[in-house]
Amino acid sequence: MRIFTAAVGTETDSFSPIPTGLDSFRDYLWFEPGTHPEEARFFTGPLVAARERARAEGHTLIEGLCAFAAPAGLTTAAAWRALKGRVLAELEAALPVDIVLLSLHGAMIAEGCEDCEGDLLAAVRERVGTAAVVAAELDPHCHLTERMLAHADLLVLYKEYPHTDTLDRARELVDLALRTARGAIRPVTATADCRMIALFHTPREPVRGFVDRMRALEGRDGILSISLAHGFPWGDVPDLGAKVLVVADGDRTRAQTLADRLAREVRAMRGNTTEPVLGLEEGIERALAAPAGPVVLADTADNAGGGAPSDSTFLLACLLKRRVERACLGPLWDPVAVRFCHLAGPGARLALRIGGKVGPISGPPLDVEAEVLAVAKDARQRFGVGWTQLGDVAAIRIGGVEVLLNATRTQAFDPALFTDHGIALSDKRLVVVKSMQHFYAGFAPIAAEVLWVNGPGALSQDFATLPYRRVRRPIWPLDPPERAFADPIGDPHP
Repeated sequence: MRIFTAAVGTETDSFSPIPTGLDSFRDYLWFEPGTHPEEARFFTGPLVAARERARAEGHTLIEGLCAFAAPAGLTTAAAWRALKGRVLAELEAALPVDIVLLSLHGAMIAEGCEDCEGDLLAAVRERVGTAAVVAAELDPHCHLTERMLAHADLLVLYKEYPHTDTLDRARELVDLALRTARGAIRPVTATADCRMIALFHTPREPVRGFVDRMRALEGRDGILSISLAHGFPWGDVPDLGAKVLVVADGDRTRAQTLADRLAREVRAMRGNTTEPVLGLEEGIERALAAPAGPVVLADTADNAGGGAPSDSTFLLACLLKRRVERACLGPLWDPVAVRFCHLAGPGARLALRIGGKVGPISGPPLDVEAEVLAVAKDARQRFGVGWTQLGDVAAIRIGGVEVLLNATRTQAFDPALFTDHGIALSDKRLVVVKSMQHFYAGFAPIAAEVLWVNGPGALSQDFATLPYRRVRRPIWPLDPPERAFADPIGDPHP
């Protein structure tokens, strides 16, 4: 079979002041056709999974562009035109094809296009017709739209948050696409709208049990795949919110019945799908009172993985004011400070102004006396089966706090973020990570305790206070349950 694959996307925070241009993609993840390395990168699982099957079974694989940007604000219209045009031109050059495999995000918003994935899938379908299989892997923090569903034969979402199963789900997608192309299965989809804005931490109950039940139902009674679309709470679009997606083999009624049942279970979990979130001072007090360390403290409001700048100073200022010892924090995005540290070199002591660059949501910059502990070029950290870029980094010490500064905006994923650059964790009382949940898989095993805090910053978890203008109402928690859940589950237009 002839298989075309490409990857393009980002996660758009409608409230982020950081624009997403074409260089945002080049700086974060950009592989020209045929240049992707053998190991998977985050968001490129379908390509790696397709390579595996092509080599094993003799398929012809035509690789297109792989381009993802770090989460931030709206993608510019020019960037979206360029990316969409590239992928479509590469697809047209590859025709005819039997399968189109795409790695998308599902929450990409551009100027003039609030459903980039639906826009691209519609254009792909127009070019390949109805005979080819169109399949895409999505992040669960997607906005599952009717246009996406109408133009894709198969959509498979990661099940885990943190997203540790991206390659597993990609292999599932490729297998289903091949079976569909061979005529062995006839996938049909059904969705149920939960009418909820929420976060879903999959390591904790009751979400853990729900995910396990989804997995147990797959492969039985004609059910091919089940996904929970969490939605991305900071994307202000009509389709925001959690939805259940079921793919069945030819039986849409069975798929819809199961989707409705599972959506009712999701509604019943509302208010209990994340860990408790503390204020900054409360979180620090609890961490310092713990009998043993390290206590990992997640600075959720400054999570670059949700579009925040990752340069806020609120929590660091609290630590310095309290003269906390044996603490570390990172990654703090400050390319200018990183550059100065590289110029000065390890062992240097210098005055630095760090953080607080983007705007009021980042807090004021801090003027500090810092000791440069280590510097490195083109650093990276592991996430799941792949790697993510940190850019140039500098480890500095300010009093009793060691800080990892980085030049490529990203969140904390793995303890190597610190340890690769001389910041030991075993002797720390407090480890602050700028992340909302993806840090958990890497840091929980080395933590005496994990706490989540939500101070000032770009990613407020008090969703009722966000200035939504486009979200379709009613929806919980913007509206009370009796209004949000008044209409039957499964109706896409309550």
